Amino acid sequence: MNNVSSNKLDWPKPPSALPQNKLNLPPNGSVVTVAGLVLVRQKPGTASGVVFLTLEDEFGVFNIIIWPNIFKKYRNQIIGGRMLRITGKIQKENNIIHIIANTIEDISSMLDDLLSKNTIK
Repeated sequence: MNNVSSNKLDWPKPPSALPQNKLNLPPNGSVVTVAGLVLVRQKPGTASGVVFLTLEDEFGVFNIIIWPNIFKKYRNQIIGGRMLRITGKIQKENNIIHIIANTIEDISSMLDDLLSKNTIK
């Protein structure tokens, strides 16, 4: 029997980012924040305007679903961002986990900060 309570709320909450290796902890429908490098942007013609993103952190990849109204609101961040922080509801079905995006923040400037701090002068 599993000793971990499904009501246990010990995963990072927004605005902290949940690492990919902890994505299985929150129950289905929980609001979570994830962050990572943008690997893939897809907007299939057959998907009725839905955009699919793949983000990667140091532990693995996140599947992100972006509905057309959210894409319209955060278009610049989605298209221009190299690293994004996304808050949305977690959707779990048949051992597949997606995040349904609600808010999207371009945090690419954090990459620039890393580069400037690690550049030899």
